[in-house]
Amino acid sequence: MDQLALLFVLLLGAVVTVPLGDRLGLPSPVLMTLAGAVLALLPFVPNVDIPPEYILPLVLPPLLYAAVQRTSWRQFTANIRPIFLLAVALVFATTAAVAAVAQAVVPGMPLAAAVVLGALVAPPDPVAATAVAGKLGLPRRMVSILEGEGLFNDVTAIVLYHVALAAAVSGTFSAPGAVSSLVLSAVVALAVGLVIGWVANKLMGILGDPTLQIGLTLLVPFVGYVLAEEFHGSGVLAVLTCALFLAEYAVDADDVMGRLAGYTFWEIVDTLVTGVAFGLIGLEMHNVVGAASGHWTELLRAGAAVVAVVVVVRLVWLLPAAWLAKRMHKRRDYDEDIPMSWRETLIMWWSGMRGVASVALALAIPYTVDGGGDFPAREEILFIAFAVVLTTLIVQGLTLPWLVRKLRVKADTEAEDELERALALRVIKASKHRLKEILEVEELPEEVTEQLARRAYDIGARIAPDIVDDDRREHFEKRITRMKKVQRIQNEMLSAARHEVLAARNEPGADPEIVDRVLRQLDMRSLRSTPEVHE
Repeated sequence: MDQLALLFVLLLGAVVTVPLGDRLGLPSPVLMTLAGAVLALLPFVPNVDIPPEYILPLVLPPLLYAAVQRTSWRQFTANIRPIFLLAVALVFATTAAVAAVAQAVVPGMPLAAAVVLGALVAPPDPVAATAVAGKLGLPRRMVSILEGEGLFNDVTAIVLYHVALAAAVSGTFSAPGAVSSLVLSAVVALAVGLVIGWVANKLMGILGDPTLQIGLTLLVPFVGYVLAEEFHGSGVLAVLTCALFLAEYAVDADDVMGRLAGYTFWEIVDTLVTGVAFGLIGLEMHNVVGAASGHWTELLRAGAAVVAVVVVVRLVWLLPAAWLAKRMHKRRDYDEDIPMSWRETLIMWWSGMRGVASVALALAIPYTVDGGGDFPAREEILFIAFAVVLTTLIVQGLTLPWLVRKLRVKADTEAEDELERALALRVIKASKHRLKEILEVEELPEEVTEQLARRAYDIGARIAPDIVDDDRREHFEKRITRMKKVQRIQNEMLSAARHEVLAARNEPGADPEIVDRVLRQLDMRSLRSTPEVHE
């Protein structure tokens, strides 16, 4: 088996482990990590050979871009304080604590190398956390916290990592220089992200076709990352800025096909890249374990110490930070996503699994420093990083569902239903207002006007059926039943039509291009078909 074949095996595993994990009740990232570890034990599976300088640019941009699709600029600005308290500041605290402990337990590890280790194990992985937490029926507020924390602690940790890495490689460090480098990196990244986002938004309007627009969104995160790095900026912050800009401004409410296709496309990219990344975690264990032979005791002791620090620091930080965020939230009455009880804080603590970012940063450590010498303690850093990732991912990932059940933290379905009802009422109001505007300039038969007015009400009733009274709800449900019956029959008719067209594709003299064009029209009709059901 060569490297390319191994890549396709990992891609296949990324797809298969999703339904398998649902069936077994296990998170797919955990399954992919275990699958990678098993593959590493097979004699015909080669060692992974990826140049360190390619790992971050290939793995992080699509994962960050996909994660931003689930948030918004408003959510970020509303949660700036809890993001700083629960994410950014925690990364600094974890990095400092891990660096201090690593220097104490690993003989001869320089301070810069210890900070590199601290920075790469500091950020919890948003993909792993939300993959587990998102399926446990947690309050949407908590999932939003984990997503926001994951995005911004990645940015903070990676900037710290690059500063420490530069000090370790060059052998020199200047505090004023590091601060100015951090500021310059952030300014450059913001500028690059905004420019790339603005240009991409304009190009989407020019391209028009959803296929080309989605292809552009695939290129955008890579371009933003590489361009920011070329100008000595933070690639991850540039991707984050660009993605938030596009999520805010590149939205066409009437582009139904583009939105559905784009959402599906990025779900696929997220699934594949995440699966490959977690599979690499397991595969790399073969190399890490091999490098540890001969000094197992020291490395296991160091790994256990750092794991303990990572877990304990998160708890020690979150308890007072969550309390402070809650007090400030009450005082200012901001619309923030914060833990509302000690139970939610404990689940946030236990959701701090490390994953893709930590592994990517560890594997991206260069082999040598300026002057040609070996990077100090590289093998020890890799071993400890993988110990942290595997311990938190497997232990916390597998026990988090149990903890959620034990603490009885559930989604606030009443609040979610209330928001849904409010949106349904706004939908009805907007639909009727637009109908009124149309009727002022166009004349329609009375029965058509009544039908359209009823249709406007039905749009909202489908979103939240309980907004109507009992009599109207019963009437509405009967109409929906009839509509579903007509829809079913219409779908069967369209299915027969598609089968006939596909059969014609293999007939002598058939033009596949024309057949596919007709088939696409039928597919579009199936997607948009809404049967008319009259009283």
